[in-house]
Amino acid sequence: MDLRQLRYFVAVAETRHFGRAAERLHMAQSPLSQAIRQLENQVGATLFERTTRRVDLTPAGASLLEDARRILAGVEDARRRVEQVAAGTEGVVTIGATDLAAYRLLPRMARVAGRRMPGVTLRFRPGLLTAAQEDALDERRIDLAVLRPPVVRPDLATRPVARERLIAALPAGHRLAEAATITLAELRHDDFVAYGAPGSVVDSVAVQGCLDAGFLPRRRAEARDTPILLTHVAAGAGVALLPESVRALGTEGVVYADLDRVLPVDLALAWRAHDDSPALHRLLAVLADRAAELDPRPATVSGGPQ
Repeated sequence: MDLRQLRYFVAVAETRHFGRAAERLHMAQSPLSQAIRQLENQVGATLFERTTRRVDLTPAGASLLEDARRILAGVEDARRRVEQVAAGTEGVVTIGATDLAAYRLLPRMARVAGRRMPGVTLRFRPGLLTAAQEDALDERRIDLAVLRPPVVRPDLATRPVARERLIAALPAGHRLAEAATITLAELRHDDFVAYGAPGSVVDSVAVQGCLDAGFLPRRRAEARDTPILLTHVAAGAGVALLPESVRALGTEGVVYADLDRVLPVDLALAWRAHDDSPALHRLLAVLADRAAELDPRPATVSGGPQ
């Protein structure tokens, strides 16, 4: 039994007439009749009661019709899914991101993708710093990374997607808590809380900014993720310099102040340069087309400290 025979059988069963079924199938009646008899021989049952006026299904034929329709519908669904996956309109893309990108950028990416590619499922893995995301891409645990450049691995492609500036996170009782804007020099005698992870871009930019202001920040506490880092700040362990999207967290006991100078940190998309996933490439194209929805300020890769 093959799919061709099932299609022939369904056509005869639905028209109850070999001539009309042959017309529907764009074939001669004689080979159609032969194909149905071969099918009956294969299944070991008579499928049709034939008269000079019409063709009726036998009980065995009625049973096969239900299964044949289900099988053919399943094959058509499979063909459609393969076609859509190949076109990038269906599939799964797993996206890694830093903590703060998860709050700021991932919701915007999800909204854009949901409108433009509703058949593609996005899975998110937040809380990964840049080095960890590079590893995850290399090990194929994620397909797309939202990270802070530069990346180390030469087999990764990158594209800038957003830019932020650093702001100061202060304990609510800090002497500068009421100030809207402060200078880095005003923090020279404070303890600092930092990410403390090797290769942290935010830490590097923060340290360089303090050095430019004439001091080396005194690190008292470290945390690998932003909510824990802010918990240290709220507890009075020190101050922190963090990307401005941290304001969205609204951590109790923490206040924020702008800096009088711009310390930029970029966000970029990164992916395996030779990844041939249609869904991934369609997502990248959609995100490029809707870049203004991801960040109203177009990003460029900074030539300064990263």
